[in-house]
Amino acid sequence: MQWPTGKRLLVFVNVALEGWSDDSAPGIGPMGNPLRSGVRDMQAVSWAEYGPRTGMPRLLRIFEQEQIRATVLTSGVIALRYPDLVQAIQQAGHEICGHSMAQDIIPAYLSEAEERENILRSIEALSGPTGVRPTGWCSPRGTPSNVTAELLAEYGFRWFGDVFDADQPYWLSTRAGRLAAIPFSMEVNDMPLYVRYGNAPHTYFEILRRIIEGWYEEHPEETGCLDVTVHAHVFGRPYGAVEYRDALRYLKSKPWVWFATHQEVVERMD
Repeated sequence: MQWPTGKRLLVFVNVALEGWSDDSAPGIGPMGNPLRSGVRDMQAVSWAEYGPRTGMPRLLRIFEQEQIRATVLTSGVIALRYPDLVQAIQQAGHEICGHSMAQDIIPAYLSEAEERENILRSIEALSGPTGVRPTGWCSPRGTPSNVTAELLAEYGFRWFGDVFDADQPYWLSTRAGRLAAIPFSMEVNDMPLYVRYGNAPHTYFEILRRIIEGWYEEHPEETGCLDVTVHAHVFGRPYGAVEYRDALRYLKSKPWVWFATHQEVVERMD
């Protein structure tokens, strides 16, 4: 891959803009104690709806202020329910990435026929408001099936992020053609740090700074890529948005950091 002169850390700015099927709900939420089996958690449903209603518009304002383009992992149901929002994301220059039709539709649970249908429905849903079909894909939970990569290549996708085994992008060969495998790093991500592990919001920025100062500034010969990821319904809220904004400003202060969308990276890999 061709790196821009003077750059050695590739940063992907990600937002997960997630929705659930009509009869489903997030399996994790701020209340902590799950309801008994078979009961739809309406509190969790309302909590998740903050993402498209309030969180994503706030994050878009931050990106505009900081002049940064993001990759937005978007559930197909979000495009159906909030087409104007998805159109606004695309028109602002951000990259829209396929993220299944809904968070409860996980490729690893599907038959090949079901997975094909899910991919095609996602393409149709995301293309509707924008007129542009997605070129990238990240599965819910980052968990593909045995054939996800092959199906994505078959349907014309250029990259996917369901890999965690490298520090830099690489080409993955499938029977349907090659696909750019762009590693997804979890270290700077609000879901594990804040929701699952209960850290204070400022831990997000602290961990990012520790990675930058403790590794990349001490090892100037090393290149790599790093995801800085938030979920619109989690750190799209004020307590998280301030940490995300400060993290982006901190990264912008480093002249050797390269901000790029995933598709821009794929074009440099060709």
